Amino acid sequence: MSRSIIDLNTFEELQAAAGAEFVDELVGTFFEEAPTLLAELRDAQAGGDAQRFRRAAHSLKTNAQTFGALALGEQARALELGALPAPAGALEALEAAYAQAAAELERLRHG
Repeated sequence: MSRSIIDLNTFEELQAAAGAEFVDELVGTFFEEAPTLLAELRDAQAGGDAQRFRRAAHSLKTNAQTFGALALGEQARALELGALPAPAGALEALEAAYAQAAAELERLRHG
């Protein structure tokens, strides 16, 4: 893929506004919270809890967009706005998008 997983303008604007050290801390927090949100999505879907599902998708979307992980954010947004059960393969695709975004954020973080 020729396009970065992370929108570099968004990431660089965040660094300029908040400072690289603070952004590094934010990325670390994202790495801690995102797996929990992904697990919550699975649990909420299994339990048919649409409100909990939407809340977890919303949080993941917002966090992803903060760093410029726009594709991840869009996938989370689609789940947030959709109904349960999520389309087949949607959670797996979201997890794959998170893995790609996390790898790219790690690379940018340690540049």
